[in-house]
Amino acid sequence: MAKVDTADFRNGMCVEYNNKLWTIVEFQHVKPGKGGAFVRTKLKDIRSGRVVEYTFNAGTKFESTRLETKKLQYLYNDGESYNFMDMNTFEQMEVNEEMVGDAAKWLKENDEASLLYAGEELISVEPQMFVELEVSETEPGFKGDTVQGSTKPATLETGAVVQVPMYVNVGDVLQIDSRDGRFVKRL
Repeated sequence: MAKVDTADFRNGMCVEYNNKLWTIVEFQHVKPGKGGAFVRTKLKDIRSGRVVEYTFNAGTKFESTRLETKKLQYLYNDGESYNFMDMNTFEQMEVNEEMVGDAAKWLKENDEASLLYAGEELISVEPQMFVELEVSETEPGFKGDTVQGSTKPATLETGAVVQVPMYVNVGDVLQIDSRDGRFVKRL
């Protein structure tokens, strides 16, 4: 870890503060007429995603951590952990269920996922932004059922439940936005 001070701040930089890792969302250097200069910041907690505002005196020093994203292929879930493979080295790694969290409902075998590391520590698992999943269960659509805006729940092959238009049927492959679980289109 490298030492940085407030003069080195850049948006997206990762720093350690109060024993937590934060990314800098935005910052502003302020030089008032009286007193010392200071820096107003918005920091995002890497683990919880919470954004907090902090003010620091100019020249305050922090530990900087390098963030790295690795693209790995999701292989399978063995009931206790999720298994991924680096496509370049073919090295496999296990990630526990708690770390995968809600991303699990968007992971399909052989899909690519992004694993975010702070230094050597795994921080999060992110599925692709748009995933293609098959509908495994939903109410049947009816001919002439074209009311604009009406939706019904559909269970996807990964177990995720999303709202879909009335014309979607079992066996259809859908494109879903994994950030909010929103139906994009039928493929």
